[in-house]
Amino acid sequence: MTGAPVRVAMWSGPRNLSTAMMRAWENRGDTVVVDEPLYAAYLHRTGIDHPAREDVLAAQPADLQAAVAGLTGPVPDGVRVHYAKHMAHHLLDGDDLGWTAAFRNVLLIRDPGEVVASYVRSREACEPADIGLLQQVRLLDAWPEPPPVIDASDFLHDPERHLRWLCDWLGVPFTDRMLSWPPGPRDSDGVWAPHWYAAVQASTGFEPWRPREVDLSPHDGEVAEACRPAYERMFSQRVVIEDKN
Repeated sequence: MTGAPVRVAMWSGPRNLSTAMMRAWENRGDTVVVDEPLYAAYLHRTGIDHPAREDVLAAQPADLQAAVAGLTGPVPDGVRVHYAKHMAHHLLDGDDLGWTAAFRNVLLIRDPGEVVASYVRSREACEPADIGLLQQVRLLDAWPEPPPVIDASDFLHDPERHLRWLCDWLGVPFTDRMLSWPPGPRDSDGVWAPHWYAAVQASTGFEPWRPREVDLSPHDGEVAEACRPAYERMFSQRVVIEDKN
């Protein structure tokens, strides 16, 4: 295959379809995926204690510039797409975001109440900076052209049409291999996978949309509402797939 690969940067927050989306792209066969390449740098720079912290620091560059440089390195023969699954909260206030303009950037968003409700099932505490929406707006403001914004609820109502739209925007062919995949772990999964990926590793495709019950503590409700203006701003710019019927 000749020509440079399409380098996709999918910016999400936690608990937001991001790993299932990575599965979909990896299952194409012409795509190499990178799982949260800025995670070690985030842990190193913040000192935050996350599950498998030392394993993450040992597995990835802890220097942000080195991690970024790795995103533009050579790809294996036959690779059409280089897909990076990013957690937006791995970016810190004051970071120079200019390097992100070199990629085909996409924002993946989810209602903050649903995100917080899911997040606190695995973590004892949650603050606005933990769920990525505030950082996603910073990215939105940093880019000269607005990126596609995909809302998780919209997406789960019709994964195929959203993926077809996204492939068309990227200039790569859609394949129905993106709609299902074998269960189990992948070599590409981050070393943190045993702590976070049980549901995805048991999956064989995108789960059908269903309404989520959101029952938050007063503090967690405040976190969700602090992030809601950012979510609503991006939601207003989301990709809307018109019903052809």
